[in-house]
Amino acid sequence: MRFFTQRKHFRDLSEQEILALAISSEEDDARIYRGYAARLRAEFPASAAMFDGMAAEEDDHRAQLIALHETRFGPAIPLIRREHVAGYYARRPVWLMENLSLDRIRDEARAMEHGAERFYSAAAARTRDAATRKLLGDLAAAEAGHQARAGELQEAHLDDGTRADEDRTAHRQFILTWVQPGLAGLMDGSVSTLAPIFATAFATQDTWTTFLVGMAASVGAGISMGFTEAASDDGELSGRGSPVKRGLASGIMTTVGGLGHALPYLIPEFWTATTLALLIVFVELWAIAWIQNRFMETPFWRATMQVVLGGALVLGAGMLIGSG
Repeated sequence: MRFFTQRKHFRDLSEQEILALAISSEEDDARIYRGYAARLRAEFPASAAMFDGMAAEEDDHRAQLIALHETRFGPAIPLIRREHVAGYYARRPVWLMENLSLDRIRDEARAMEHGAERFYSAAAARTRDAATRKLLGDLAAAEAGHQARAGELQEAHLDDGTRADEDRTAHRQFILTWVQPGLAGLMDGSVSTLAPIFATAFATQDTWTTFLVGMAASVGAGISMGFTEAASDDGELSGRGSPVKRGLASGIMTTVGGLGHALPYLIPEFWTATTLALLIVFVELWAIAWIQNRFMETPFWRATMQVVLGGALVLGAGMLIGSG
């Protein structure tokens, strides 16, 4: 509702303010592209060169807009930015960009240009003043030109071989930072908690006590695995990425792996809860074997021997100890 915001509405902007807004937007976009380039330069130099070129394009359009402003309104450009205008298309804060993958960064760049074009086109359609309508139409055409130029820059800097190499590097980084520690955590949480949970279940046949033991074992194992993974390697020499990310992946997946067969014991009836927990264990172990085969390229028979057979032995040991 209009009276709840202190931001100005686009329909209330003067032609000079619209032009000033376009200038500041072009400047912000150039900075974003240069930030992308700086972040990607070490690992993905071809993509960095592409974003350097896109930033140069934004600088060129900003210079043209400033020249137009000086011709029509003089050298004093009003200070107006995206956040000052209600309903204006937004950009992600820079601190949210740091963890984006290469593909997401490329998608963000395409969305930036498309969003600007769509906004200016819609604004032009709602404007009655002929001069303002022409100005907004020109801005929409400029943004469409940016998209075409971005495609040309991508073709110039990213041939099929270069793109494939960069995609493989990005995929490998994803595996090392997220999949590998997460899989290790899931394996540890799923297998190591089997013995205490099922030993407690068969020893007490009390579902609530079994759930509490399972919850404690899962959370404790998650905290331990998370800190161990984060402390074991800072990632600077191994290239495995941020220790915080790896610790989170390992810790969370360890907890999830243990809770999978602990949560059924919230069901009061013992054999119903135990049957459901055993079914979940079966699914967990085969899912881990599939993930190992899919992402870690472990032969399926070896993954089955390591996970399913090992998990079955731990499960049997826990049930035997609890029954004794």
